[in-house]
Amino acid sequence: MSELSEKINAAVAVIRKKTKTPPDVAIILGTGLGKLADEIKNRIAIEYKDIPGFPLSTVETHSGRLISGTLGNKNVLAMQGRFHRYEGYTLQQIVFPVRVMRSLGAKILLIASAAGGLNESYQKGDLMMIADHINLLGDNPLIGQNDEKTGPRFPDMSAPYDRDLISIAEKIGSEEKIRLHKGVYVSLTGPSLETAAEYRFLRQIRADVVGMSTVPEVIAGVHAGFRIFAVAVVTDMCLPDSLEPANVAEIIRVAESAEPKLVRIMSELVKRVKL
Repeated sequence: MSELSEKINAAVAVIRKKTKTPPDVAIILGTGLGKLADEIKNRIAIEYKDIPGFPLSTVETHSGRLISGTLGNKNVLAMQGRFHRYEGYTLQQIVFPVRVMRSLGAKILLIASAAGGLNESYQKGDLMMIADHINLLGDNPLIGQNDEKTGPRFPDMSAPYDRDLISIAEKIGSEEKIRLHKGVYVSLTGPSLETAAEYRFLRQIRADVVGMSTVPEVIAGVHAGFRIFAVAVVTDMCLPDSLEPANVAEIIRVAESAEPKLVRIMSELVKRVKL
């Protein structure tokens, strides 16, 4: 057994002592988006610090709890707070919870994050389903020895975001009258935000939003065999010719104001998806 498998098994054992119900759906919630966990019924909360191998959240609005319970008609396991490269963690540490949730039995991975808008047709507070991504982190969570028990050495990334899940979400958005875009997410390390020249470059490579997360978890999720749906909340506009100084408090406020829309999309998606 590899060192990674041993670490996964240790974390799984601790979580199973707290909750015996295997999850159907795993959920990762990002900046200002933790309140979806409030919709989970029969909740059991496990602090990250109590799970072997889990990093600790250091970012404002990231609570640092794993929530087990039911959402709609499915058993879910939700990360109320995630980890980032800029916090000093390796990508392998960042994706460790993804591997643990897959080992616990989850088949579908839902991810929410905050991002800056690069597409001129977007507005603050809009939601964008991620149809594809560009990895500009300069790293990959699969670098190093591969344990075939966790996934293949060379996972295919031709369709990392599940098209059926996107189709269901599009229908939900139409029914709920929620403005729901579909586009490309580009990930950079942060924590500094980008310059006008960098935003110009990102627009030239056809990215629609930019963020500091999501891509590592998706790569590990594909590697582990998850079906994946991800949505980004556009918290600010990053248009190089009309760029204004970033206001982190305003970014968090916009993310939180968009939460009701996100909750409706995610909750209904969980209800409708077939395992």
